Amino acid sequence: MAGDLPVALTMMGLSFLLAVIWGEPFITILRRLRLGKQIQADLPDSHQIKAGTPTFGGLLIIIPVILLTLALNVASLLNPDIRIGHSILLPLGVLVGYGLLGVIDDWEGVRGGRERGQGISVRAKFGAQVVLAVAVAATMSLWGGGFQHANSVYLPFIGVPLRLSPQLWIPMAAFVIVASSNAINLTDGLDGLAGIVVATAFMSYGLVAFLQGQIFLVQFCFIIVGACFAFLWYNAFPAQLFMGDTGALALGAALGTIALMTGQWILLPVIAIVPVAETLSVLLQRLSLHFTGQRLFLMSPLHLHYQQIGWSEVQVVQRFWIVGLIGAVLGIALALL
Repeated sequence: MAGDLPVALTMMGLSFLLAVIWGEPFITILRRLRLGKQIQADLPDSHQIKAGTPTFGGLLIIIPVILLTLALNVASLLNPDIRIGHSILLPLGVLVGYGLLGVIDDWEGVRGGRERGQGISVRAKFGAQVVLAVAVAATMSLWGGGFQHANSVYLPFIGVPLRLSPQLWIPMAAFVIVASSNAINLTDGLDGLAGIVVATAFMSYGLVAFLQGQIFLVQFCFIIVGACFAFLWYNAFPAQLFMGDTGALALGAALGTIALMTGQWILLPVIAIVPVAETLSVLLQRLSLHFTGQRLFLMSPLHLHYQQIGWSEVQVVQRFWIVGLIGAVLGIALALL
């Protein structure tokens, strides 16, 4: 099994090279098509100056991941030494399905949408996310032995998985996918933030999958990590390219799916502690405004609050990544218990 890890790391490097090489032409095309981000009017002035920056950057990640994952699948038919399970097509399908939803949302936002910087309606987007998530969860639960950790969850300090009935596991799994998708989307608000947080989380679950012997899953995770690093090449402050919902929805849903496939989805709030904190800040802000009329935070999501108290954009990203890295290491440690 140890010999398979170099293959995964090699695929990570190849994914980075593929994505970073076509990044400049891709950005040029987006600029010529005038597919620039429209910034919501209620965001701070530091965000308004980013108006017009090309979006749809998630495609820079998704396309290399699709190509390399399918290439590995073809190679496995010709070379038995390169193994990839057919079940890997499910997270790949999640990446594509949520990516298409994100493309539609980004397109509506570029066109002006219902309001400046707004895409499709929240109800329509959330409804589509739920439908896709239920379909994915049901497939995992009912597809025989194709997913060894379906209908189960590992708890820290307990060496065996806890089995759940499909009637309980399917809605919980769908919730994990939808929540993860939206959490990454809320995190995608500063240059470099979502990309580095997502790369860290996928690397963590790649290591968890490696310890379980799910080499095909390890390869998929590290391919995504490489593509995320390439995206960060162009998304580092000041960003030349935004991820958009195209990438955020897709990567978040794929992360939730990977967590379910390892059976370690209970650790997702630890490994993805930054997106969880961002989501909780939004929920708590809305609840506080509804019941008390007072704000808990100067702005939400959480990264906007810290900008309002004087942290620079680079400081927020670096400090949030430090927290995310600590959470990822803690999550791996808990997975070993």
